[in-house]
Amino acid sequence: MRIGIDAGGTFTDFVVVRDSGAMESFKLPSNPQNPASVILEGIQRIGGNKGDVVHGSTVATNALLERKGARTAFVTTAGFEELLAIGRQNRPELYNLTPVLPRPLVTRDMCFGADERILFDGSIERPLIPGELRSRLAACGAEAIAICLLHSCQNDTHERELLEALSGLGYVYASCDVSPEFREFERASTTVINAYVGPLMDRYLGELARGCPWPVAVMQSNGGLLTASEARSQAVRTILSGPAGGIVGAVEIARQSGYGDVLTFDMGGTSTDVALAGAKPRLTTEARVDGFPVRVPMLDINTVGAGGGSIAWVDPGGSLQVGPQSAGAVPGPACYGTGEAATVTDAHVVLGRIAPEQLVGGEMKLDTARALAAVTRIGAAIGLHPVAAAAAIVRVANSNMERAIRAVSIERGEDPREFPLVAFGGCGGLHACEIAEELGVRTVIVPRLAGALSALGMLLADRVRDYSLSVPGATKFEKAFRTLEQKARKDLRGAKLERSADVRYAGQSYELTVPWGEDFHAAHHRAYGYSDPGRPTEIVTLRVRAVNEVKRPGLDAAAERSSVPSMRRVWLSGAWRNIKCGPRSAFRGRAAAGPAVIVDYGSTTLMPAGWRIQTDKTGSLLLTR
Repeated sequence: MRIGIDAGGTFTDFVVVRDSGAMESFKLPSNPQNPASVILEGIQRIGGNKGDVVHGSTVATNALLERKGARTAFVTTAGFEELLAIGRQNRPELYNLTPVLPRPLVTRDMCFGADERILFDGSIERPLIPGELRSRLAACGAEAIAICLLHSCQNDTHERELLEALSGLGYVYASCDVSPEFREFERASTTVINAYVGPLMDRYLGELARGCPWPVAVMQSNGGLLTASEARSQAVRTILSGPAGGIVGAVEIARQSGYGDVLTFDMGGTSTDVALAGAKPRLTTEARVDGFPVRVPMLDINTVGAGGGSIAWVDPGGSLQVGPQSAGAVPGPACYGTGEAATVTDAHVVLGRIAPEQLVGGEMKLDTARALAAVTRIGAAIGLHPVAAAAAIVRVANSNMERAIRAVSIERGEDPREFPLVAFGGCGGLHACEIAEELGVRTVIVPRLAGALSALGMLLADRVRDYSLSVPGATKFEKAFRTLEQKARKDLRGAKLERSADVRYAGQSYELTVPWGEDFHAAHHRAYGYSDPGRPTEIVTLRVRAVNEVKRPGLDAAAERSSVPSMRRVWLSGAWRNIKCGPRSAFRGRAAAGPAVIVDYGSTTLMPAGWRIQTDKTGSLLLTR
């Protein structure tokens, strides 16, 4: 038995594949104060004598976003203590004269200089003297220490010496283990994030290990799995753990439905994650999370604060806004019976798109009167009838999510009209067709387990480890590759090894990661629309990816008894309409025309007029315009 678990901000999703191949799914309300307790409750509910658990965690993400990580000290080469504060001096808002920078993870008084110096070529100019530094760090009260010395990617001797000298002072992490790549600010930022969230992740996974009778693997941001022990020391690699599972699941579902490249659209309770993914999901090493660079391989995901629990509010100028603040699991949307603020979910309840008895298969009853009261208050603030206000909330949320999709497609030279949109998450199907119409997309795929696709994707993910080594100015690479591959074979026996390199034209500041042996000029032309084959190139970082493939569960849908759709009164296209409504089985085996509402256990799909629906062998809904 294998169990996939996605701990989201509102619900924790479970997908179970039994020994027989039977697949089942259920949801439990998340507990932000004690997420492990919900996971252990779900595992106890599943029962069984033996199993493997694959888990997508939001512990590291939430700690970073909410600034609830460990008290962290930063150690760098003496004279560079201002490294984190100076950063790159980039301006994300070009015309903002009063920009607000992200709150730092490490305050200036917790930044320490080590008396040492390694030069750009790896030679040691001044040996390390760690004794005095240890006494200063022991007195600062840090729970975690991040070490990032100048040019340690060329020679990590001093970082290794510091790791030994500072042992016993808490959690100590060095950039040579976390991100051994050039560009000291990005390397330092990544190491600091790892130290900031590492202790929380270590305690959390330790609690899971004590309470769970089976081995636990953790989804990492690059679309592969880590063992729990690896994740406890490499917490930064789990920052986008849950969304990564969704992309892996969406790519596999699309492949079995006969599609290649796809746009993925994952709308949960707290946020929406979008990506453009091919047969292999696209990776980046230039991601930023809450304004901080993270220099480890991650799936190329764009996240916006627009989910079912996103709060609607009116800004000082009188304009309606939605998110990024979320009602979360507690207190939750007003319709859950405890929240007060109007959310996107409350708007759908007012519009009749979510019925009081349909959430989580009827296990959770909704308070429609409370939802109406919350939306009415928003409507009064902007001078709209409650129904018009609810429709406006949905339109604003759609606009936010549409911009996110444009950012991963149009802004990168890709035409969204050329790709199907794979919609999942609890709310993805409610918005997918309307967003597709705005973008010109003609096909929407809604997987069978849309509400828990991230959890399913974790059962489809391989075990993966990424290794890198910066080699600026080098000309002999085979020895460096063999060093990385030797380490990979030691960590993952029998793994398939894939080589790649970060390459750029001489004089450029940024690189493209291309498979080893592939033509860089062609890759540059695909990415930027031009190339210069006569210009010299340089290789700055070598990469090796080690992959152990897992046995994937079958995704063909089990036969279900057909049912007949009922009628529901829904606000659609500016009017109340009686439209077809029923479970997925009510629309199987025949092409049906919209409008219609399709209700699953953990998600709802709205198909407007002008769309048609079919189901395929995996049970996915294929909506075409």
